[in-house]
Amino acid sequence: MRRTACLSVLAASLATVTLFADNWPQWRGPESNGVSRERGLATTWTQTENVTWKLALPSRSGSTPIAWEDTIFLNVAVHPSQGELELWSVNRRSGMVSWKRTVGGGNHVERKQNMSSPSPVTDGAAVWVMTGTGILKAFDFAGTELWMRDIQKDYGRFGLQWGYASSPLLHEDALFVQVLHGMRTDDPSYLLRIDKKTGRTVWRVERPTQARQESPDAYTTPVMVKVGGGLELVISGGDVVTGHDPATGKELWRVRGLNPENRGDYRIVASPLVAAGLLIAPTRESPMLAVRPGGRGDVTASHIAWSFTRGGPDVPTPVSDGQYVYVVNDRGVVHCLDVKTGAVIYGPQRLKPGTYTASPVLAGGSIYVTSEDGITSVFAAGPVFKLIAENAVDEYTLSSIAVSNGQIFLRGEKHLYAIGKAAK
Repeated sequence: MRRTACLSVLAASLATVTLFADNWPQWRGPESNGVSRERGLATTWTQTENVTWKLALPSRSGSTPIAWEDTIFLNVAVHPSQGELELWSVNRRSGMVSWKRTVGGGNHVERKQNMSSPSPVTDGAAVWVMTGTGILKAFDFAGTELWMRDIQKDYGRFGLQWGYASSPLLHEDALFVQVLHGMRTDDPSYLLRIDKKTGRTVWRVERPTQARQESPDAYTTPVMVKVGGGLELVISGGDVVTGHDPATGKELWRVRGLNPENRGDYRIVASPLVAAGLLIAPTRESPMLAVRPGGRGDVTASHIAWSFTRGGPDVPTPVSDGQYVYVVNDRGVVHCLDVKTGAVIYGPQRLKPGTYTASPVLAGGSIYVTSEDGITSVFAAGPVFKLIAENAVDEYTLSSIAVSNGQIFLRGEKHLYAIGKAAK
């Protein structure tokens, strides 16, 4: 009887571990919101301590590593400022590269990013990767190329001031790709739905706005939000937030107000976030809007739940636990807001001084965010600010961390770090 009871407890424990051993299949994780359900993750490390392995990398990248079971995928620039762009498959157990495949050429630098910035996406059977030069390729897990598209060749050159950096959104049988631009082109902005198996364009719709100069440019990634019994594809950029029918691309609604002064330099980098039924839409620091999805037409007057104007993010996308929204701006200043009302719970609180490009990730009751100096601050989720640790790897870092199967994957300019032990 005692043996049976012990086995039952062990089985329950293993089931719990399995339940919370998530993959990280895209830039913002399993639910596109920067949240992991995993527990017991490392909160302290150095370049060597609590590091299971590290893999040498040839250059920097804003692209997040993605993970599916024992495979990690990386969008890699072979040289920081020129040459080819590759997709790497890495064995998560050994930290060794399983294979490398060329995605395209023409890598170059646009300020601090190169053309490897878009993050790959996977469904566990195939992986899709896009470059800042507009090449979109699909591979299986063995490295066999399935299909290829050249988005610029098909629809015209990208016209963003600082180069293309949006990641594709994978949902069911489709990849959704946005091209929101205007600084260096008169061509319209547009959205694509691409069949994930064939690479065929299912639909292409234009997305007009009144944004001017650099303000049409957006480096955001789309999100999908549930509305009633259906779904809406949400895009942020060009001074507005818009909701679209995923089946047809038709615009259903739009909210203005991301650029209230109609400035010409309001390009948007931080992506929209779905939290507690709202869409949190940052702009160039101020204002950050909380938008109720749904409705038809221009719903600016009726669908803005709240607005935050006291230090929103420029580049890092916020994260939420469903009760609070945690905002880290580019200077490492933290605010905690009530997700439903926008009321300030605490802030401003200062993290380690520096520039913050990576987005915060919430896992195990803690929030992790890495500065460009390679220092990852860990602070507690909840209504009181509590700094837990500051962990330095002394590498230039643009990429947000990924969390999978008990480990943290931190991508610096020189190495990919596997932090902590993999769950059994």
